[in-house]
Amino acid sequence: MGHPKLIHNLFREKVKLFISGHRGMVGAALVRATPAVGEVELLLRSRAELDLCDQQAVFEFLGRERPDQVIIAAAKVGGIVANSTYPAEFVYQNLTIAANLIHGSYQAGVRRVLFLGSSCIYPKQAPQPMPESCLLSGPLEPTNEAYAVAKIAGLKLCQHYRAQYGVLYHSAMPTNLYGPGDNYHPENSHVIPALLRRFHEAKEENAREVVIWGTGTPRREFLHVDDLARACFHLLDEEDPPDWVNVGSGSEVSILDLATAIGRTVGFKGDILTDPSKPDGTPRKLMDVSRMKKTGWEPTVSLEEGLRITYDCFLAERAAGSVRTG
Repeated sequence: MGHPKLIHNLFREKVKLFISGHRGMVGAALVRATPAVGEVELLLRSRAELDLCDQQAVFEFLGRERPDQVIIAAAKVGGIVANSTYPAEFVYQNLTIAANLIHGSYQAGVRRVLFLGSSCIYPKQAPQPMPESCLLSGPLEPTNEAYAVAKIAGLKLCQHYRAQYGVLYHSAMPTNLYGPGDNYHPENSHVIPALLRRFHEAKEENAREVVIWGTGTPRREFLHVDDLARACFHLLDEEDPPDWVNVGSGSEVSILDLATAIGRTVGFKGDILTDPSKPDGTPRKLMDVSRMKKTGWEPTVSLEEGLRITYDCFLAERAAGSVRTG
């Protein structure tokens, strides 16, 4: 794919940047984008090298390395099944990661922190498209409440540290992401990688049909992870960014239409059926991205192109035995 092209002249001075979670889908995209943004010294640590849930280890690391900027891309993530099955792990691990990195950054004198959240922070019945102002205006979607609560806490930590201490700590709330390096676990993955794998396996087995969860009517917005990486560096180049801002494509597709597009991308020739006995989740999730667009950022990867790129990467990862399944 090559490195993403950036429009802005980012990072006008050399900075030491710590990207947490650099081996995940989002973190890896940030690393890919870094060569295009100027004088950056990357600071990276694997989970084996630095346990982000270990407060003492995180504080010591940040105090010793003293990065200029931190992007918090590390998180425990998963789809409806994972969120419903492991809510305690989702709330504890994500809360702990956010608290350790945000407070640890403040103690270490880090000038700037960008915290990455999720569109699931907004109420289940939020107005569509969802503006940043609807945060905490109603109940959350029960199937991902634990994850959402942790992400709201991280956002609020950044907001209040910025207000009280004058540090430039701010947040980006991405919509549903997909792309190279995604998790293809058969049960715990998000919708696009789950369907890509299912359709690919159905094609290999010459299956007559693929059944998707729910009615197929919920509508979702998707953003290619390389577009998110570009958005993150764009925000880090802003002198006075919002406390939190939505990052999305601004368009939506039904789950059934998404499944049809994935089947077409994979080359599956059979039928696509729905299973209304399974949960749909939130009926609609479209973000209001007008605030982000006013800063001059626009996504560049269409869903059709993004699915093709992602499927090509899946095939390459599969051939190399490196597909993530956990």
